[in-house]
Amino acid sequence: MPQIKHPNFISPEMYLKGELTNEIKHEYVNGQTFAMAGASENHNIISLNVVSEFRMHLKKTPCRPFASDMKLKTSTGSFRYPDIMVVCDNDLEDKYFKTKPVILVEVLSRSTRKTDEKEKLIEYINIPTLKEYVIIEQDVADVTVYRKSDDWRSTHYFLGEEIHFESIDLTIPVSEIYLHVENDDVRQFLAGE
Repeated sequence: MPQIKHPNFISPEMYLKGELTNEIKHEYVNGQTFAMAGASENHNIISLNVVSEFRMHLKKTPCRPFASDMKLKTSTGSFRYPDIMVVCDNDLEDKYFKTKPVILVEVLSRSTRKTDEKEKLIEYINIPTLKEYVIIEQDVADVTVYRKSDDWRSTHYFLGEEIHFESIDLTIPVSEIYLHVENDDVRQFLAGE
């Protein structure tokens, strides 16, 4: 989702209080707030596909998946809205944000690519509980997984392959992530090319 910068510095407390009543979500980084714009149809479909798979798999576990309305407080003091996160620890610091995710997922947009692949990557991999960071392209079929167990090196997955999410012990075919998504890669895969 595109971010729009506001010039006024605010405290984390002011930010959190404002988010309770704001109609538009904002991320908070270095005392600045950034309005979050709406997402595309493909973005929403991908997010729902993944969170649905996570939810079904985690139903009988202490782990809980959260969609894009739950804030994440990073070790830098930023507040982000990851597209999906899973928390397995008893994360009771606050009912409006989480601090102990085991997996974070972002669906890329052209306008968020730099933030998701650089800024958030650095912030997220420095969260002590995090085991995996997943970046999902929406315009092509490409899922990148960064794993703590692999020294945060990236591994790419494509249609016809499966991804094993170590942090929650779940394997998902890439085709399930892209179910009902409209892009050239998905059309070619479905046509058997």
